[in-house]
Amino acid sequence: MTTPETTASQAASANRFWWDLDAADYHERHASYLDGFHWCPEMLAESEARLLGDVTNASVLEIGCGSAPCASWLQADGVGFVTGFDLSRGMLSHADGTVPLVRADAQALPYRDASFDVAFSAFGALPFVPDVTSVLVDVARVLRPGGRLVFSVNHPMRWIFPDDPTAFGAEISYFEREYTETADDGTIIYAEFHRTLGDWVRALHAAGFHLTDLLEPEWPEHLTQTWGQWSPERGRIFPGTAIFVAEKR
Repeated sequence: MTTPETTASQAASANRFWWDLDAADYHERHASYLDGFHWCPEMLAESEARLLGDVTNASVLEIGCGSAPCASWLQADGVGFVTGFDLSRGMLSHADGTVPLVRADAQALPYRDASFDVAFSAFGALPFVPDVTSVLVDVARVLRPGGRLVFSVNHPMRWIFPDDPTAFGAEISYFEREYTETADDGTIIYAEFHRTLGDWVRALHAAGFHLTDLLEPEWPEHLTQTWGQWSPERGRIFPGTAIFVAEKR
């Protein structure tokens, strides 16, 4: 796998800047998605999927929580304990205050060993770090033996298509691993990293996880809303989201 040129500190600085700047607009554009715990733009809800399992007596961590709608939903649903963190102060400022949150970088988790039974992320943090294996190693550290990790990300197939949700012509190599935007002075202001399906499987294995399931949600017939690069037209032809379910060995 090609090593990204962007460093960990550059990625953190860029994405802190980007999400602080975009936080208000993001919440305005995606209000329905942020109303509750949805795993993806296909609107797969945890209330239906129950991918986290029974968390009634569990200690749960949300990775890259944004304004923590998922953690807040778990709190209301009767989780044992839930907390979350995010790199962006702007995103955290939109939280409802029902869940304890901290500002932190996924590349340096501020938690003790074996602190949680479950960790999860809905499009948070993992696509925005250059070395995801080291992050997953740290996630494994804070999970108890047998702990569960569930996360959703852009489906790797999505990477090859342009951002236009009506476009179907592949334009980007599946094997390119990073995308950045820079300011006029050359400073990186946005950084996102692509992993092939094989990359994700190998990263989970290297971090000490056993992959138990991989979900590729289909686009629901009733859902007509376009969400960024996701659209009904695309969703009927190829998956936009991959959800990994794994357990710490």
